This record gives sequence, C-alpha cells and structure tokens, in this order.
Amino acid sequence: MMKVFNNIEKYEPKKGDLSGWIYVIVRNAAISHVREKNKQMVTQEITAELQIESSINPFKDATNETVISFLNTLTTTTRAVFNLFYIEGFLIKEIAVNLDMKEGTVKWHLNEGRNKLKITFNNNVNSKVYAR
Repeated sequence: MMKVFNNIEKYEPKKGDLSGWIYVIVRNAAISHVREKNKQMVTQEITAELQIESSINPFKDATNETVISFLNTLTTTTRAVFNLFYIEGFLIKEIAVNLDMKEGTVKWHLNEGRNKLKITFNNNVNSKVYAR
C-alpha cells in the first residue's frame, strides 16, 4: 500500500477510477514479490547443488594418463571441440569457423562431452569409493 501513497500524484482520474488504479498497483506489487521469492529459491537450490557436486574432485588423484583416458571416451569430433574450447581457449564462434560447423553444433558437442565425462567421472569416483 505504500506504493499507492508514494505515487498518488501520478493518479489520473481521466484514465479510470481510484479503486482500479489501486488494484493494479497492489496486483503488480504482489506479482513482483512472488517472482522475487521464486528467484531466491531457485538461486538457493542451484547453489546447494553446486556445493554438493564440487565437493568431489575427480582430478584430485588423476594422472595425465587418466585425464587423457577420460577424454578418449569421447567421439573424435566432440574431443576436438572440447580441446579447442577448454584447452586452447577458442571461442565457440572460432571453433565453428575452424571446424566448418554451426555454433549450435559446437555447443551441442560441448554439452555432450560434459555429460559423458560426468558419467565417466562418477563411475570412476564410485568405483574408488567401493574399492576402499
């Protein structure tokens, strides 16, 4: 209701009655409040998930050979895209031009590579946990 009192000078009787104007302000404030609350909840959930995932480092005891063996599980094209993006530092646009593919395809290969490596890492971590 403070918004109504703070903005009362903006009310124009020619455009409609006072109760309608107040209703719109209160409704918009309520919608904004709900949206802000949802953003906070999503941010908290994402932060919690990232903390859980980052607590396990699959590279902690990994040798170069282990990392290379993980990368070798990827297809040739996905491995090439992964190498150019993460190791060489190329931009997605540059990779697309160099490999003669669309930017969307480059993004797909990066996503596919991350997903496959995540599975490989999880299998590796789980096998070490159960081996103890």
